[in-house]
Amino acid sequence: MPRSSVHVRLRSRWVRALPRLLTVVALVLGAALTGPAPAHAAVALTRVGTFGSNPGALTMYVYRPASLPVNPPVVVALHGCTQSAQVYADNSGLPQLADRDGFLLVLAETTSSNNLNKCFNWFQSGDNQRGQGEALSIRQMVSDAVSTYGADSRRVYATGLSAGGAMTAVMLATYPDVFSAGAVVAGLPYNCTKDNSPYVCMNPGVDLGPGDWAQRVRDAYPSYTGPWPRTAIWYGDQDTTVAPVDAGELRDQWTALHGLSQTPTRTTTIGPDSTRHDEYLAADGTVAVEVDRVPGIGHGTPVDPGTGPEQCGSTGAPYFLGSICSSHWIAAFFGLDGSGTGTGSLPAPTGLTATGATDTSISLSWNAVSGATGYVVRRDGTPVGTPDGTSYTDTGLRAGTSHTYAVAARDSGGTAGAGSGAITATTTGGTAACWTGSNYSHVQAGRATTSGGYAYAKGSSQNLGLYNTFVTHTLREAPTGYYTIADGGCPWTGPHLRPGEVTTPGGGRTGQRRCPAAPRAGRVSRRPDRDP
Repeated sequence: MPRSSVHVRLRSRWVRALPRLLTVVALVLGAALTGPAPAHAAVALTRVGTFGSNPGALTMYVYRPASLPVNPPVVVALHGCTQSAQVYADNSGLPQLADRDGFLLVLAETTSSNNLNKCFNWFQSGDNQRGQGEALSIRQMVSDAVSTYGADSRRVYATGLSAGGAMTAVMLATYPDVFSAGAVVAGLPYNCTKDNSPYVCMNPGVDLGPGDWAQRVRDAYPSYTGPWPRTAIWYGDQDTTVAPVDAGELRDQWTALHGLSQTPTRTTTIGPDSTRHDEYLAADGTVAVEVDRVPGIGHGTPVDPGTGPEQCGSTGAPYFLGSICSSHWIAAFFGLDGSGTGTGSLPAPTGLTATGATDTSISLSWNAVSGATGYVVRRDGTPVGTPDGTSYTDTGLRAGTSHTYAVAARDSGGTAGAGSGAITATTTGGTAACWTGSNYSHVQAGRATTSGGYAYAKGSSQNLGLYNTFVTHTLREAPTGYYTIADGGCPWTGPHLRPGEVTTPGGGRTGQRRCPAAPRAGRVSRRPDRDP
């Protein structure tokens, strides 16, 4: 049969199959997020009747804090499949953060008329392009918030879960002139479905080069020459709905847009569950991209119910997963937390000094400020502690990593004054990790990629063999995010391990073993020729 005829027949089959495939995608994401409504009191939302031409037929809701400042920032929140604006408001913790940090919360909602399972249509060209469909409707919501509430058009942000996370990526790509930053939770790279089915994009995911991913964003607004939005990427390392490998592809997409390496500038842990926190710094020291890998959870929004300063959210609905308050850290990434920003009247503390360091902690001290009732400590620009006294120990750090610290005094109302001069301190030691598992598990965890039925180690691109659950390898991670085959075992087992024994980061004896890292202080190392 002539080649052109084959192409015509294949295209015809794909067109006929597409509606069924999109239904499958909706059902998969829908099944992941279906559940009963939360039992606690609902957050009071205001429905906005008219906000523009609304070509995507979406509904707009607003949560306005009682004490909304003049020219407030705007956060747009996008729910997951089968969810609603109300469910997302009730469980994500965003409204309580809006109260605390003084931002206007806009919640977009889709309907079953748009999508069988109320998923945002991140995979349809009529909705994921600039100037049309759902993307334009969300942009019109921002315009309405700015005009109606006097919001600051320079401080507009977006976040969302699953289909809402994928739609967040759509908004950052199609309207980089509107959104300063965004946080994608369990989402996917922009325009993966340009030449792939949505189902394949979700799991096992699609592996492209960073430049290829970045070009898909540039093509969404070809004439744009301004700065790209800062991007935070959140995912559970046990997610089987949207594979963890998608977080790596998102990272590749946005680091490439910012002209950055795919190796993190620094890696720490945050939250009560030691979420791995990779940061990619721009030339001016700002965090352009961050990746947050939440251990031990599947598909959903990470929350940490409670009244502590880093707690928020509710597990009152399925797929709001008790672990870490992601919304708190997302607000900090957006720069909305307000602590330590110099808005109060107290002077800057003096004498900030690093008084000690271990493999996992750095201790600080500073001089007291008259009239201070407490202090806020910021690590790498993010608040990490609010001690009452003039010393603080920052824990949960990774060995051999450097961090910048500053401190500010708080008055009786809790408002932070001017920040101190910054210092840099480094933890001792330095370790890397070895991971043993099947090729399937390596790909699902983002340690390897798949192409043509084979698996390849992320970074080194070493061929691991067939992509299945039978072929097993040990991969050594050093530096962070760069994997090589280490089937002979880690070259060091340290005093806390017996030869051949493996441990997980949490101490279990199943998946990871600790190995020596690249050189300790005083030694020089070269990065691999190719970044992951």
